[in-house]
Amino acid sequence: MAVTNNDKRQLMSAIILLLLGLGGMAAGYFVYSRFIASRIYKLDPNFRTPAHAFEDGIDFVPTNRYVLWGHHFTSVAGAAPIVGPAIAVIWGWLPAFLWVVLGTIFFAGVHDSGALWASVRNRAKSVGALTGEVVGRRARTVFMIVIFLVLLMVNAVFGVVIAKLLINNPGAVVPVWGAIAVALVIGQLIYRRVIGLGLVSVLGVAALYSLIYVGPSVPIALPDQVMGLSANASWILLLFAYAAVASLLPVWMLLQPRDYINGLQLFVGLILLYGAVLLGNPHVVAPMINSDIPAGTPSLIPLLFVTIACGAISGFHGLVASGTSSKQLDKETDARFVGYFGAVGEGALALAAIIAATAGFASLADWQAVYTAFGQGSLTAFVDGGANILANGMGMDAGVAATLLTVMAALFAGTTMDTGLRLQRYIFQEWGEIYQQKWMTRPLPATLLAVASCLLLAFGAGGADGSGGLLIWPLFGTTNQLLAGLTLLVITIMLVKRGRPAIYTLAPLVFLLVMTLFALLMQLKSFYEKQDWFLLGLDLVVLVAALLVTLECTASLKRAFKAPPETV
Repeated sequence: MAVTNNDKRQLMSAIILLLLGLGGMAAGYFVYSRFIASRIYKLDPNFRTPAHAFEDGIDFVPTNRYVLWGHHFTSVAGAAPIVGPAIAVIWGWLPAFLWVVLGTIFFAGVHDSGALWASVRNRAKSVGALTGEVVGRRARTVFMIVIFLVLLMVNAVFGVVIAKLLINNPGAVVPVWGAIAVALVIGQLIYRRVIGLGLVSVLGVAALYSLIYVGPSVPIALPDQVMGLSANASWILLLFAYAAVASLLPVWMLLQPRDYINGLQLFVGLILLYGAVLLGNPHVVAPMINSDIPAGTPSLIPLLFVTIACGAISGFHGLVASGTSSKQLDKETDARFVGYFGAVGEGALALAAIIAATAGFASLADWQAVYTAFGQGSLTAFVDGGANILANGMGMDAGVAATLLTVMAALFAGTTMDTGLRLQRYIFQEWGEIYQQKWMTRPLPATLLAVASCLLLAFGAGGADGSGGLLIWPLFGTTNQLLAGLTLLVITIMLVKRGRPAIYTLAPLVFLLVMTLFALLMQLKSFYEKQDWFLLGLDLVVLVAALLVTLECTASLKRAFKAPPETV
């Protein structure tokens, strides 16, 4: 059923959403982030960053801020800023839109740049490890368990997500794996200074889009059974083998250039999608506030704020900022561009997901046919809706458009998995330092432990199919948002100890902790009613851990308010 001209007059143009969303985020970066960077974090261009202090050519590498932005942004983006908003529009487009835009400006940007600043000022330690110095040992121990759970969920689930994308779209295999070869070449060109960064960028993006064009004509599919393993399990093992190697290579060789080129291709993709919106002027067919939500859909409050994490605020961003990005920051002042603008990039992607999932359908009936239950929509709504917008606005072939968007999602999931496994390796190495286990501080044993823990979850809980990561995924949203709130708590304590205004981090963290703890309690009730004792027990562990860290941090915050400011 097509939308008539009379219907269109009653619908809102997607152009309005685009201009309001991007305009608000631009104002946030050019105005609000400048205030936060100069008056609150007081970023110092003369401060010697850990990238210079501990330069080793492997993990600690001073990096051009544009290249580092590409690494940071694509590492934190993954598929989450697409999936979350595309699910959340089931409550209507307005709540999702407001949370993405306001969350990017006042929550995510402050959180991401703050985590980067806090880590840089503490020898590039992860947010969990530096909690020991800022708050105390007990808080550090519990906090690092929460961090480990988040990384375990991300790595195990993204392995499944990428595997399914490659199985469902064999045409994406060549561009997804070919991007690795492109990144290796780009890394050499950048760091051997063979040619300038501008030309490298053009060549890299051209090579990547050439692969996307060639991919559908050279589809690759694994056999249904390989040595007794399904195609899904085989892809998962291949992905973790690659991620293990990537974790051990110097960051400049693969991780940085891969993320940088992926960041550029995202902007090309966004320009195409937003350009199609401007040219085709699609109308939002989904309701502003959905009063006819499907049965079984949870309440908007507090679930909206954990369903959309990446794209508004996400604890995983703090792990990347304090894990890999802080070890590569050339100047402390680059934290504003890398951290805050990285959040803006992700907000722009989440905005595109909202538009694709609400304006990419011919009619309200078509939209309702997809959104029949909570959790529906997701990547399918983004890919199909975005392909329709590109086909109508740009005249692009719908199949090519769908492949482009699928590859975009798969590449982001892959870069997040690369960084996530490296971060897990760092966690094991930090545990080795804390508990004086020297063998764990070495990269290879720590990497093997990280891979083993992910595969144990994938195959131990999921059987021969390797999809065990999906078992604990329902807890990701709440655990991830708790991590974001607790990271803001650590940043707030650092600010108070330095005698600086803390309201700009304190207000977001209070809101986030209240909403997330509320959501955790609702999940407990749901797991109990379903008699899902495993998730119920794990939910209790996360809830108790969060309460313990919150109490420790609150006590530390009270002491900081009473004590005279530190001389830094």
